[in-house]
Amino acid sequence: MLIEVEEIMKAKLTINNREYAYCPLEGVESLPYSLRILYENALLKGHAAYAEALLQRKVGSEIAFHPARVLMQDFTGVPAIVDLATMREYVKDPTLINPHIPVDLIVDHSVQVDYWGTQESLAQNVAKEYQRNTERYTFLKWAQKSFSNLKVVPPNSGICHQVNLEYLAQVVREEEGLLFSDTLVGTDSHTPMINGLGILGWGVGGIEAEAAMLGQPYFMGVPRVVGVHLTGEMDDVCTATDLVLTITHLLRKVGVVEAFVEYFGPGLASLAIPDRATIANMSVECGSTVGFFPVDERTLEYLYFTGREEEALLTEHYTKANHLFYSPSEKIVYDEVIELDLASIVPSIAGPRRPQDRIVLSGAKETMRQVNAPTAVELVDGTEVTLKDNMVAIAAITSCTNTSNPSVIFGAALLARNAVEKGLKVSPWVKTSLAPGSKVVRNYLEKADLIEPLEALGFNIVAYGCTTCIGNSGPLDPAIERAQENGELNLVSVLSGNRNFEGRIHKNVKSSYLMSPPLVVAYAIAGTMEIDLTSEPLGAGVYLKDIWPTKDEIAQHIALYLKEEDFKETYQAIFEGDENWKALEVSQSELYPWDSASTYIAKAPFFEDL
Repeated sequence: MLIEVEEIMKAKLTINNREYAYCPLEGVESLPYSLRILYENALLKGHAAYAEALLQRKVGSEIAFHPARVLMQDFTGVPAIVDLATMREYVKDPTLINPHIPVDLIVDHSVQVDYWGTQESLAQNVAKEYQRNTERYTFLKWAQKSFSNLKVVPPNSGICHQVNLEYLAQVVREEEGLLFSDTLVGTDSHTPMINGLGILGWGVGGIEAEAAMLGQPYFMGVPRVVGVHLTGEMDDVCTATDLVLTITHLLRKVGVVEAFVEYFGPGLASLAIPDRATIANMSVECGSTVGFFPVDERTLEYLYFTGREEEALLTEHYTKANHLFYSPSEKIVYDEVIELDLASIVPSIAGPRRPQDRIVLSGAKETMRQVNAPTAVELVDGTEVTLKDNMVAIAAITSCTNTSNPSVIFGAALLARNAVEKGLKVSPWVKTSLAPGSKVVRNYLEKADLIEPLEALGFNIVAYGCTTCIGNSGPLDPAIERAQENGELNLVSVLSGNRNFEGRIHKNVKSSYLMSPPLVVAYAIAGTMEIDLTSEPLGAGVYLKDIWPTKDEIAQHIALYLKEEDFKETYQAIFEGDENWKALEVSQSELYPWDSASTYIAKAPFFEDL
């Protein structure tokens, strides 16, 4: 039976001697967990008809979704804030124009890899970033000071989805004594990464995000829900990246466009939250709206581990009391069920132009072709090389997809250490970079003495932002760029990102392959894709299997060097920014001081004829 709207506040829950109200979800035993959250959302907003449509699974029937918060990055966030600032110009009381729900804007999309391969690279890239974006950042700092309900995470702090996962997300929210599920929409297509933590959210356009900011609902149809039944466990040599590339390939074949995907089954227990977040991150590449993992013991462990004790406590009590905590005994009905045995996963890459084009690692060499004539060039450092098709021009450990996952970052760092110990080096024509999505990464790598071997192979930290994953890869060696201006060589990038469309990573790089961070390091050493890493040496009789770290070694490093304190220290002053941000001179004011000469930050014209 549908709960009457006026009855929804009558359920009570006592946690640590404090009483909370909540909306009890009854009759939802067969409803997927992701739809239970939409159902709760509809009830809390008084939408009885929408709640009924969800309960009856009327796929396609219109419902209204009211997200609890909005997540933004700076590319899409600046225009939205400009619109709010413009609205203030045309109302009697400008202070009335503020977001109605919490908005977090993380500045992560602007930094580029102009400098790489040295310990100064990070500082140089940050300085260049501020030089290019002073006007934009000054505007955002003004907004941070002048709007309520808006928080800005300054540049050089991390990638929005990783910051969301590690810090911003609550799973269960509390407002005026009412408990309810944390939900969001984001102005970035990889917003579903937070589904890995049991939070419902997805990417929307700027107009939809602005509407949500102003308290308006997001209208959608009741989605079809595809269940992915996970069984077994992955082999020790496989990574979460191998798994997500396999899932992307699988779901693209099945067809899940506009559907919710929800993961369940005994295989869930073997996947830590960072592994789930890696999978959920690529929901859009799979074609689905979300890739949802329900709350379970792993969720609680992660909240405690990242220093969110209060959130963990509320989450455990509320989800267990209200049919939102995963139970394998529940008889949930999905519109379609797909089986996936985790034991079937093998090391994989994807490319050269689509994320769903998975290639088994052992068969990668067979897909390469030599078509164009080699070109001899002299690099900036004087090294003479002959460029050929399929040579690796860019090797980037990048993207929230993988840098949020300690297992693959430690895997890459340990592989680098082993490679250096055996005398291996990166090929001189390869542009290498490491761009973590969180400063937590540097903390644990430094404690484990693993920064040095990464730097020895050229994988210096170049930024805490999106960089190469979104095409901000910066210049190649000038000799390589000149050669490509006059030639048609099929140079390659290898990256731990989530998209590899032609020309996305760099205009002079035709083919791009997605892979785990350890494989990025391995291919950087090889310098070419024309190698079978499973059977051919990387150099001097050293094979990939000789330097590949064991699963136990990676787990030991995580246990020893990644602690709750790392997250607390990283995020305790996250909104304050570095010295560059603090140096931006901005005063708090109700109205923004528009520069009439600016060609970038200008009032929106929507109200001019009113």
